[in-house]
Amino acid sequence: MGISTQQRNEIEQLLKQQIYRKLAQYSPETNNMPFHIRLLGKDRMALFSFIQSINTTLGTSVFEQVAVIIAKPYFRRAINQYKDFNDTISPDAHAIIQSIIDDLRVARKKPDKVEEINQILAIAQNGILRKQKRPRIELNP
Repeated sequence: MGISTQQRNEIEQLLKQQIYRKLAQYSPETNNMPFHIRLLGKDRMALFSFIQSINTTLGTSVFEQVAVIIAKPYFRRAINQYKDFNDTISPDAHAIIQSIIDDLRVARKKPDKVEEINQILAIAQNGILRKQKRPRIELNP
């Protein structure tokens, strides 16, 4: 599964646009880093600061959009910053989700998406549904 020429061009344009924007608008967050500047030099610190800023831009403004470009041909829709979802959850579902996360984090279990979804859906409507803080879903294909 490769990407099409059109997708490649869209990604290229997105990267150029974001990098040009960053170059035009960049200003270091702080100039007061005397220890770092003495240790590494002013030029290296300026370069490091710029690279860190580019990394942040890629993570917040580019990767998600690239994922949408790649997903579009394979899904009916690909939406970034998806907000149209139910913001309630039962205490039982919350407990199961937390248990799954804990088990995965300490490697008690291997990931099994189908089984995990089935566990959550089996008890999703048990108890009183509580309103949750609306999480941000970065990409919803």
